[in-house]
Amino acid sequence: MRGMAVLLRTEGDMKRFDYGMLPVILALAWPTMLEQFMQTAVQYIDTAMVGTLGTQATAAVGATGTVNWLVNSTVSALSVGFLAYIAQALGAGEGERARRASGQAVLAAVTVGLVFTFLLTGLSSRVPVWMRVDNAIRDMAARYFLILYTPMLFRSASIIFGMVLRAAGDTKTPMRAGIAVNLINIVLNYFLIYPTRTVSVFGASIHVFGAGWGIEGAAVASAVAYTFGGIVITCMLWKHGTVSPRGQSFLPDPRVLKPCLRVALPNMLQRFATSFGYVAFATMINSIGETATAAHTIANTVESAFYIPGWGMQTAAATLSGNAWGARDDKRLDSLARTFLPLEVGLMIVSGGLLFLFAPKLMLLFSKDPQVLALGTTVLRMVAVSEPFYGVPIVIEGLMQGLGNTVAPFFYNVLGMWGARIVGTYICTQVLGYGLVSAWGCMIAHNMLLFVLFALHYRSGRWKRKSDPYHGRG
Repeated sequence: MRGMAVLLRTEGDMKRFDYGMLPVILALAWPTMLEQFMQTAVQYIDTAMVGTLGTQATAAVGATGTVNWLVNSTVSALSVGFLAYIAQALGAGEGERARRASGQAVLAAVTVGLVFTFLLTGLSSRVPVWMRVDNAIRDMAARYFLILYTPMLFRSASIIFGMVLRAAGDTKTPMRAGIAVNLINIVLNYFLIYPTRTVSVFGASIHVFGAGWGIEGAAVASAVAYTFGGIVITCMLWKHGTVSPRGQSFLPDPRVLKPCLRVALPNMLQRFATSFGYVAFATMINSIGETATAAHTIANTVESAFYIPGWGMQTAAATLSGNAWGARDDKRLDSLARTFLPLEVGLMIVSGGLLFLFAPKLMLLFSKDPQVLALGTTVLRMVAVSEPFYGVPIVIEGLMQGLGNTVAPFFYNVLGMWGARIVGTYICTQVLGYGLVSAWGCMIAHNMLLFVLFALHYRSGRWKRKSDPYHGRG
């Protein structure tokens, strides 16, 4: 980790870690971490339940999973503009401006939700073809995809309204909604995936109803849960004391939308480009074969749990940096950066170490296939070593998002994805004929490139914007 310390060292970093910031950071971060932990737990349970149906079912569910990243990332990117706007408005003590932005967020959620609903349901039969899914599971994957994306309006509301609440410093409300969604998903999975059966509970035999819908049952369970989540978080936002959109106009307001889109557009292009890269990445992995697809799907699910500290810290960093910038408090902004970075690296060292140690046991939760287990364990242990380095760009990008600085992250992420991961994976898998291990090696190269680019950007001091799109700060 010595190289990491050298890259990150600046004059400000030589000052002491600000322990006074810890309570504020952790108060914002832990609900987001718990929410993401629950989401990951549901992914684990979904994958394990579907895994009992066989390798084909696991591959069918996972084959189009990267499209989920593409869609969610695009919607999340739009919400970043509202996060920066609202966090800075509240930091400046301008509550009415924040509520006006909340009304515009409602307009954005409805528009994006409807567009994606028609687009994705209409293309559901074509997506598995474009993803080069094996012919044997193509129809199964298409049915799963169609059901999963029907409630896209509600999913968009959950993402955008959740970010509005987090911008106001309320991370507990989205957490509660997320936990409810995940519990509904788990319960419905149990009854919809499997047929009617007899189970033993404390020695007693109980007849349990089951629809026996297989992976379609898993998709219906998720769709119902997403719908519930969208309705609940809409009601919670409506009743919120700080950023409720009640009484606000839902017609387009250029005063809000222009600065929000100025921040959101580079982030949206970034996430679209990188998520499309994930699709291309998965397409090349799908072409390797069923075993590689299953191992990749399971390893991705396992790995996602160990990024929770990173993403939880990123949300807190964005909110707090936006508040500090809106309040014109440069000293607090520098203090936040000095505190977030070592905290993030420490958390990712712990999570990476745990992933390395328990990779075989975690893979065993989802598959009994020896080839899938061996392959998944290998790639998980490879990526575990890079996790502390990947934590650095995650938190620096979060700090920059709160400031509305999204242009540099756009270039860095696109360069990493397409210059390192996609080109490298194409050469390794399509030209040289190597397998999944080489593809994950290219993924690690992508993560390491991001670490270097963001660390150098931070060290230069350019991570702080020179102008403010909301107030003309210069």
